[in-house]
Amino acid sequence: MRRSDFRCVHRLRVRWAEVDMQKIVFNGHYLMYIDTAMTDYWRALAMPYEACMRVLGGEMYVKKATLEYHASARMDDWLDVGIRCARVGNSSSLFVAGIFAGERLLVSGELVYVFADPETQTSRPVPPALRAIFEHYEAGGGVTELRTGDWNTLGRDAARVRTDVFVREQGIPAELEADANDVSAVHAVAYNRLGMAVGAGRLLRKAPGVGWIGRMAVDHGLRGGGIGRELLDGLVAAARARGDREVVLHAQASAQRFYERAGFSVQGAPYEEAGLLHVDMARTL
Repeated sequence: MRRSDFRCVHRLRVRWAEVDMQKIVFNGHYLMYIDTAMTDYWRALAMPYEACMRVLGGEMYVKKATLEYHASARMDDWLDVGIRCARVGNSSSLFVAGIFAGERLLVSGELVYVFADPETQTSRPVPPALRAIFEHYEAGGGVTELRTGDWNTLGRDAARVRTDVFVREQGIPAELEADANDVSAVHAVAYNRLGMAVGAGRLLRKAPGVGWIGRMAVDHGLRGGGIGRELLDGLVAAARARGDREVVLHAQASAQRFYERAGFSVQGAPYEEAGLLHVDMARTL
């Protein structure tokens, strides 16, 4: 087993509370590391777990977990925890895990999950859609589809994502989140392979030749998985395609570095908007 065997890898640092009297990681914590990495696997699939299980009509339950210990981790070690779906049966799925310090394998494991009715916890066949998602991802396929269009086409899905993020999560008043500009904007919405909207953004025209990107929102549990960058790149491409020479945006201060990595630079001093600290940023096309 090698680290390169895994497409999904979760990185963590060993904490003091996880070390036992032998000054090595207590054996039970390795299973917790793997379970934590499993949440990253769902994130890598662009699948908010709870919402997706409702759509699929079941839940994933651990039937069996086995670990084999090869070497020990110590406090402050950086560990990479790899997860992959190795096989999908009728109602069960086999996941293989490896915990590495650099390229050195410390612990290997297997987890058998059974897809089941959440009320009775009796097994059900793995839904074809879920089977296809596992197989597609492990074969190197993409996990999202980006669609751009007008409000009539994408508005319902964009509004749901934005309401979840801006109104429910961040506490922005609904009357400030939605405005008349939506009708004239170019919208981008990211969908996972179940057809669920998981991210949204929009492009306005601020001035001749100047595009204005805003309302960037990604499902809370999926941030850090590349969906935000996919949305941003799609909106920048739409601005370039219509002939804009520059794009600007009002970024929340907490997202400043994300936009800098995409080629945007700060313009002016920070300011408060809708109760949150913002900064103006721009990028030449």
